[in-house]
Amino acid sequence: MNERKVLVVGSSGHAKVIIDIFERTNIEIIGVIDDYRNKNEKTLGYSVLGKVQDVAEIIEKFKCSVFIAIGDNYGRQLVMKKIKTLNSNVIFSSAIHPSALIGKNVSLGEGVALMAGSIVNADAKIGDFAFINTNASADHDVEMSNFSSLAPGVTVGGNVKIGECSAISIGATLKENIVIGSHSVIGAGSLLMKNCPDNVVMYGVPAIIVRDRKAGDKYV
Repeated sequence: MNERKVLVVGSSGHAKVIIDIFERTNIEIIGVIDDYRNKNEKTLGYSVLGKVQDVAEIIEKFKCSVFIAIGDNYGRQLVMKKIKTLNSNVIFSSAIHPSALIGKNVSLGEGVALMAGSIVNADAKIGDFAFINTNASADHDVEMSNFSSLAPGVTVGGNVKIGECSAISIGATLKENIVIGSHSVIGAGSLLMKNCPDNVVMYGVPAIIVRDRKAGDKYV
């Protein structure tokens, strides 16, 4: 399998950002996949090659890796599981912008996105398929679980733990030494000063719990 050739799953806004990263890092993009578009429609000049159900055939044809460019964390998880049932040997690439800053002893999982201006400081652990968006920062010893995400402009203090599929929305700030549970959302522009449990939405300055949510509820 050639990791210098990649199939991008998704073709909307997140896919455009990922395409830009791969072009800047000289990764050959063979095309995009989208269940809701027709074959040969284009995103930034790259053709839709089919739907998720076609991924195994496309991987076999092009001997390529895969990147899942879907912004919704839970949706990205579902698509990953489906792709693995279609091809258990699939290789998932990561997308790391040349301007991303990665500190000493940082651990990065597979399928990770580090976008322009993102910062990951020393001893941070970034789980599989986690996204750190434009100008977002994760300070020292932060732990981001699989499929979690930081939106553009998020600031995360040191020793913060973020649970699986949880999303920190645009411009939010997280105090150091706190824990965010799984499948939770911190609202845009919020200041989180205390722990956040599983399956809730918190927002405000300071952020408070405003409602419960279920895994898979839309937030983007």
